[in-house]
This record gives sequence, C-alpha cells and structure tokens, in this order.
Amino acid sequence: MRVLMSAIAVIASFSMAHAGPKEDAYRVVEKWGNAFTNADVDAIAKLYAPDALMIGTFGKVVLTKPEQIQKYFDVALNSDKPRTAKLDNSEILVIDDNTVIVAGFDTITGTKDGQQTIGKGRVTFVIAKRGSDWMIVHLHRSPLPAT
Repeated sequence: MRVLMSAIAVIASFSMAHAGPKEDAYRVVEKWGNAFTNADVDAIAKLYAPDALMIGTFGKVVLTKPEQIQKYFDVALNSDKPRTAKLDNSEILVIDDNTVIVAGFDTITGTKDGQQTIGKGRVTFVIAKRGSDWMIVHLHRSPLPAT
C-alpha cells in the first residue's frame, strides 16, 4: 500500500509541475506585465526572442531587432511613471507544443501632470518555445477605439 501511495504522489507531483504550453506561455505574459509595472526594461526585453517582431501601441514601424525593442521600452517604461499593465481578459490558442497565441484586451495606466491616465487596448502575443525557454516572438498592441 505504501508503494502505491508513493507512486500516486510522484505521478501527481509530476503532472502539477508540467503545466503545458498554454500555462507556460501565459506565464510569459504575466512576467511581461510585472516587468512593465516595475519599469524593468531589462526584464521585459529579455522576454523577447532575438528575432522577435513588435509593433508598439502607437508604433509606425515594425521593430525587428533586440536593440529596437529595448529602446522602445526604455522610453515607454521610463515616462509617465508610475505605470501599470494588466491583461483584463484574453483568449489563448495553442498552435502546437511550441507555439501559443494570447489575444485580448488590456489596461495600461500612467501618470501625467500628477493625474492617472488610463489606456485601454487590444493586444496579441505570439509566444514560442526556443530551446527550453518560452519567449515572445511577436507583440502587437493598439489602442481600443472609442466607439
């Protein structure tokens, strides 16, 4: 009986430790939100794959190089502080064991002239497994239209 209970415990702990692509990818989105809120430019930039593509909220070009993404967040996260980012709701599509899309709506806050600003937006993350790490390979965010 003790052997059976030990085997069940081992199987249960393994299945809880291995979350799966959906959960692993969503964890990257959570890290992104935390890094944004903490204005941690290095932490947010490290979540992007070296060949990632990104279109920022008011972007007019597609960012294609790590240094462009780093520079974008250096400006974005170090202005209008304190800032927060929260994914309000989302849908997750698992393409395969290595690729996941997270699409939804978010709220970004900032501070301008002592007043809190609130920006509602639509956001899409494409997260892919690179080696043993899950990384952002594409991000697009745009403001939510007023109507």
